[in-house]
Amino acid sequence: MLRLVQNEWIKIFKQISTYIMIAFLIVIVIAVGGISKYVNSQDKAVSTDWKKELQTQIQSDRETLSNPNDIVMAPSLTGFLEKQIAINEYRIEHDIPPEQDYTIWSFVNDSTGLISLVGLLVIVVAAGIVANEFSKGTIKNLLIKPYRRWKILLAKYLTTVVFLVFMLAILFISSALLGAIFFGTGDPASNVHLAYTNGEVVEQSIFIYLVKTYLLNSLSVFLLTTMAFMISSVFRVSGLAIGISIFLLMTGDTVTNLLATKFEWPKYSLFANTNLMQYIDGTPLVEGMTMSFSITVMIIYFLLFICLAFVFFTKRDVAN
Repeated sequence: MLRLVQNEWIKIFKQISTYIMIAFLIVIVIAVGGISKYVNSQDKAVSTDWKKELQTQIQSDRETLSNPNDIVMAPSLTGFLEKQIAINEYRIEHDIPPEQDYTIWSFVNDSTGLISLVGLLVIVVAAGIVANEFSKGTIKNLLIKPYRRWKILLAKYLTTVVFLVFMLAILFISSALLGAIFFGTGDPASNVHLAYTNGEVVEQSIFIYLVKTYLLNSLSVFLLTTMAFMISSVFRVSGLAIGISIFLLMTGDTVTNLLATKFEWPKYSLFANTNLMQYIDGTPLVEGMTMSFSITVMIIYFLLFICLAFVFFTKRDVAN
């Protein structure tokens, strides 16, 4: 199995498009860093009475919660306001001012928005790793080797997952390096993150929090990559896999959030459950959802995608 994975890995890095993807990701990180550096280099008034500002914000948030009919109050928005009130009260009580300087941790946290870009790049690889074998006619040469079909497909899937982890690592490391160069590490207070969990505010290491954030925010990309791999295996058309997966990557969260403001059934959709950070921060999308529920739903979708991929790849004729 290891030999098969190594062969697939070599195939990926024999393609010039792989190096273009890596270079493109790094260039985007540098561009975002440069924009952030410019924006944060502008003169900004630093508040000296931050406690008063937080008290004003707390009062405003409480008024919003007490008058839910004035705006569309999704459960996630209610949870967000409750979390914001609790954290601001904790800051006042423990004399922890809000972060006022932009640091390496701020930039790494903001770079989580680029995880979707990583997903887009990896989906292209996942969609083609099986379909391209059929389109180029190399699948016959692959299947005459002394390996069972399921091992060949498993090696391709494992290689895709490893490539996803590889690209995420590039994003995290490049963001950290660029953030350290452009913005510095900040004061010790910036190394602490305030999290709202189970109705309580707790202090966490910012590094551990960011690693956790990257991993949890990558779940949707991981499942969409698996779906693209499944479509590639079932239909043997990379364009179809890329189109469907990227469309869902770009619109899935938005559509699910809109539906969740009116209905309860969206909690069974894939996109309502991939964001486990909603439980870390205490703002579930639909009231009554739990982390165990979301994990169960994701496992069901994952097994569905994997089963379809392996059943179709191992059973269908490959004469064409």
